[in-house]
Amino acid sequence: MSNRKPYVREMKRSWWQNHPFYRMYMLREATVIPLILFTLFITFGLGALVKGPDAWATWLAFMSSPIVVLINILALIGSLFHAYTFFNMMPQVMPMRFKGKTLDKKAIVLAQWAAVAFISLIVLVIV
Repeated sequence: MSNRKPYVREMKRSWWQNHPFYRMYMLREATVIPLILFTLFITFGLGALVKGPDAWATWLAFMSSPIVVLINILALIGSLFHAYTFFNMMPQVMPMRFKGKTLDKKAIVLAQWAAVAFISLIVLVIV
């Protein structure tokens, strides 16, 4: 048996800051924090709605706080960033063919954004 130790490369905490791909990856992963807070706020809002008018009024006052509004804006930006990166990645992950020909990548991305706009319009009309 050998007494030699295997080589273990040192890994600094800032390893991801040296490459643009990893910086964007870490930024995308960090956007989950405001999304989690937004989900919790909405969940508590549903609970307040069930509890009655006083709890609902308290929740509405909480939601109008500038910090909560800022968190909600960050959650919206994070969601749009996730959609942007996912939509741009989609044609490479799953190339689509129509009548034997590969569809243009831009057309696939634009179709996804058009679907988002259409569904958003339907939700705005309903609400």
